[in-house]
Amino acid sequence: MRTPLCDELGIEFPIFAFTHCRDVVAAVSKAGGFGVLGAVGFTPEQLEVELDWIDEHVGDAPYGVDIVIPGKYEGMGADLDPEDLAEELRKLVPQGHVDFAKKVLADRGVPELPEDESNSMRLLGWTEATATPQIEVALAHPKVKLIANALGTPPAEIIDHIHEAGLKVAALCGSPYQALKHKEAGVDIVIGQGGEGGGHTGDVGSVVLWPQIAKAIAPTPLLAAGGIGSGEQIAAALAMGAQGVWAGSLWLTVEEADLPPAQKQQLLDATSRDTVRSRSFTGKPCRMLRNEWTDAWEAEDAPDPLPMPLQYMVSGDCVARSSRYADKAGPVMFNPAGQVVGQLDKVEKTSAVIQRLVEEYLEAVDRLTKLNQAAGV
Repeated sequence: MRTPLCDELGIEFPIFAFTHCRDVVAAVSKAGGFGVLGAVGFTPEQLEVELDWIDEHVGDAPYGVDIVIPGKYEGMGADLDPEDLAEELRKLVPQGHVDFAKKVLADRGVPELPEDESNSMRLLGWTEATATPQIEVALAHPKVKLIANALGTPPAEIIDHIHEAGLKVAALCGSPYQALKHKEAGVDIVIGQGGEGGGHTGDVGSVVLWPQIAKAIAPTPLLAAGGIGSGEQIAAALAMGAQGVWAGSLWLTVEEADLPPAQKQQLLDATSRDTVRSRSFTGKPCRMLRNEWTDAWEAEDAPDPLPMPLQYMVSGDCVARSSRYADKAGPVMFNPAGQVVGQLDKVEKTSAVIQRLVEEYLEAVDRLTKLNQAAGV
């Protein structure tokens, strides 16, 4: 399973784990993979705390940070600091959207947060203004060896700044066209995510997408994303030209994941047919578990979801209340997950998942080797 990326980053297995949980980041990296912390939900101060914790628990292993600077969003190009940008963007959110979201929650009996903890109309880190301070925090931590951008090609000055600090830059995409834009901009690693993947994703399936991107960007390395939940799937990805895999949904149900028990159980109970691509939480197509929130925003009387980042300024209150009151918010809980969620049927330690992936990969390669030998190849 060892590929050139393993040597470049100093890891044993080319298994990259995207997660919002610091415990999972540390566990994956210590097990020989490469943990990547999703920073979008953290303020710079909160991110500093998270990275300090990872530094203390990851040993000598490297890890990465994932930020979000979309290629297109409301407020793009505004020369404002995060607080001023948030204030300007709040003016663009129709009251009707806010009222609709509140009614969806009230109708389902989801308790409100205490007034001093309200998450309503908050600007999440989905802009250059909010992501740039996160990058500065990450660059101050020597064990961070990679910064990935989850949406679009990072701005040229951002790529140059990260390179000057000696780190690699990765970026996700859902088409060969986007992959080539990444390569031309100087991105070091392209993450090609098929439509079955969780979170923000396109509509082309992984088996079709991966070889197209691998050929288009060669020799730039590809990480295959979307539908990675077993060693057999890793073997398939490497066979199609990838140098590693990028998995997210797989880590949602591990023992170290800090999801509320009720939320983790929803994921364990879900099948691969229980997901939907919806703009109802973030404003961009995002694959998640279908529920009464996503259905409500598809109803005839529902307002059209707003563009990013405005829609999350509407839905952020739902996310916060669901996290606090998970036992009462099941019908509206935000569960970004790919179709591979149907393979998640038990809670495992992260190290056991890594070991299982490696063993399944070796078994898959052995099967192919025996087939080739039987055919005289």
